Amino acid sequence: MCEGMIDIVAALFNVSGKELRRPGRTDQSITRVRQIAMYVSHVVLRLSMNEVGHGFGRDRTTVLHACHLIEDMRDDEDFDCLVARTERVALAAFRNRLGL
Repeated sequence: MCEGMIDIVAALFNVSGKELRRPGRTDQSITRVRQIAMYVSHVVLRLSMNEVGHGFGRDRTTVLHACHLIEDMRDDEDFDCLVARTERVALAAFRNRLGL
């Protein structure tokens, strides 16, 4: 499911899926999109932090950090709208897999 989530956020945010998959540090904008994808994968798709970390080529503690950061950033209304849109698209894309 993480591969699909990467493809979804790449399209939504007009960034390269290759950049999102790249190991190591990346540009801040790429990092933020990846953090949103990891957050949605954990919170909406109900994947464990270990599963998300494996799917994104990151450690589970990186996923934990991303989830805390994105949750805090959702206090900003515009940012919250971006995350909510990503959540809606992910739910629609994975509806059958989630049993909804």
